[in-house]
Amino acid sequence: MASKRLQFVNGEIYHVFNRGVEKRNIFQQIADYFRFIFCLYELNDKNFVLMRDRIKRRKERKNRGSTPANSTDKREPLVEIIAFCLMPNHFHLVLRQLVEGGTSLFMKKLADSYVGYFNQKYNRKNMGSIFQGRFKAVHIATEEQFINLICYIFTNPTELLEKNWMEVGVKNPKEVMKHLEAYSWSSFPDCIGKSNFPSVTKRIFLLKVFQGPENLEKFVEGWILYKAEMKKGLEKIKTLILE
Repeated sequence: MASKRLQFVNGEIYHVFNRGVEKRNIFQQIADYFRFIFCLYELNDKNFVLMRDRIKRRKERKNRGSTPANSTDKREPLVEIIAFCLMPNHFHLVLRQLVEGGTSLFMKKLADSYVGYFNQKYNRKNMGSIFQGRFKAVHIATEEQFINLICYIFTNPTELLEKNWMEVGVKNPKEVMKHLEAYSWSSFPDCIGKSNFPSVTKRIFLLKVFQGPENLEKFVEGWILYKAEMKKGLEKIKTLILE
């Protein structure tokens, strides 16, 4: 079971995740996914962030043909976002803390901003948070855990094509891999060289551990092709995930 009051340490890596109250969807439209990912980038800043100003500046940059990567914003990141995957009713983040208290502050800013957006958009007056309590976080202690956790996170969208695939195996591996490689709400496409949201994540460490995008793709494909390999991997990270 994940600890709710983990003491975060600078330089260490954590699996951070949460889901909707009663497993309800926290992303109901494509715009919701875009907003959450926008928050991942913009709120990862030690400085105070007013989202309406960031949205306005983003539109101005777009009109000028510039991108966040070449903007003049002075940023002080709280965390390094190594990987992410958003599913209809939950999300997964792999974060490395950069500054003292950075993970907790980042997650508070993220939750407050997205919940405010969601409640206003869907007219949820006085309804409170859409999340199932405070975020959950688990320390990733070994390289083996890291590798299997990344495979677990990046294969999550498989369930949108094939329900219960972890129990019964994948029926159409080729179709599933095409789906994962094109799944916009994950950093997997960026990791294998298909530009998606490249400004959000820092992928150098991940690709170093997997020894390149080709090997990462092979590891992920291994979880899809071989049920026994996936089960073995899940056993190694059973304390890092909440099912």
